[in-house]
Amino acid sequence: MDKGLIGGSSNLMLLSLLQEKDYYGYEIIKEIEQRSNSVFQFKEGTLYPVLHRMETQGFLKSYKAKSETGKERKYYQITTKGKEQLAKEKEQWSTFTGSVQKVLGGAGYACT
Repeated sequence: MDKGLIGGSSNLMLLSLLQEKDYYGYEIIKEIEQRSNSVFQFKEGTLYPVLHRMETQGFLKSYKAKSETGKERKYYQITTKGKEQLAKEKEQWSTFTGSVQKVLGGAGYACT
């Protein structure tokens, strides 16, 4: 998969995932890989800088807690600002994908 396409949609995917529940980093990697049928395979070296940037922007906050196995992990949680950003990103994604579909389908194509 083109890294430009993945990079442009990573915020949307991460915020959507974190809206459901709090995740720790490796859990995010596995969940995205599973849900995308291995199309998206984030590496730790790619994921953590994105999470840290989003935390700096105020879209996420992190905290340490013990997982089900008893191991302490750093969890990420979406913030109110992150939920607002997610709504914007979803709207932009919808406009983008609809427009691409119209171009691919030609002038007579009705976007659903």
